[in-house]
Amino acid sequence: MEEEVILVDSIDQPIGTMGKMEVHIKGVLHRAFSVFIFNSQGQLLLQQRASTKYHSGGLWTNTCCSHQRQGETTIEAAKRRLNEEMGMQCKMKVMFNFIYHAHLDLGLIEHEFDHVLFGTTDILPLLNEKEVQKWKYVSMEWLASDIRTNPELYTVWLKDCFNKVYQHYENQIQ
Repeated sequence: MEEEVILVDSIDQPIGTMGKMEVHIKGVLHRAFSVFIFNSQGQLLLQQRASTKYHSGGLWTNTCCSHQRQGETTIEAAKRRLNEEMGMQCKMKVMFNFIYHAHLDLGLIEHEFDHVLFGTTDILPLLNEKEVQKWKYVSMEWLASDIRTNPELYTVWLKDCFNKVYQHYENQIQ
């Protein structure tokens, strides 16, 4: 059975559910989350999405992302998915949220109310190869430069929220 995602209004109030593929075909606003894990040196853990993913395959992105399930908090969902994709556990906190709307490959549309979480750990990932093909730690400065130089290598949502992520990151280290 297809996974259901939570449909929301512009202030993140639930208004129903819909199948994940239908949501991405129709571009309906739904709840999601994006996890950014840093190591003790302040480097961000990136993943390269498996080339077999239903969209954005082979692109580099934040540590993990997905959709909350009915009855699941954002923190619970983030912990579940971090373990499913990266084989890791980490304490996380929600830093901010944003709405984005973008056209993806294969005619799909992202329209998400995205909750952005940060965590810190030095645990190394144990990849689920159905989800992730590679990982690397990078400095935020390097990533900012590489996104400008090679934007085609990165997911649309990472590029869309990176400046806000960088601002929150800088506020944390000061």
